[in-house]
Amino acid sequence: MLFLIQLAKLLNKTCVSDFMNMNGFIQKYRLQIIFTVLGAIGGFLYWRFVGCTSGTCAIKSVWYWSTLWGSAVGYLAGDFIHDIVVKRKNKKEEKNS
Repeated sequence: MLFLIQLAKLLNKTCVSDFMNMNGFIQKYRLQIIFTVLGAIGGFLYWRFVGCTSGTCAIKSVWYWSTLWGSAVGYLAGDFIHDIVVKRKNKKEEKNS
């Protein structure tokens, strides 16, 4: 029981405080959020205009699978670009100091 109370206090200090401060969360993950939304929109548009008419295609047969996969690809692209931006920023700061 004591372990659960300590765990709850720890989670309250770390995780909950980050999520309560939504501006900080959005600023930290803005590229991933933007690319996830763009990927979801792209996945939906792909289903709408290109999709599978026979219904036998696993991903393209229904709109929500195509949208989900589009958002996953968008998140991965956003995370990749975020890493590149952070590495460039760190190199620039290291060079200046």
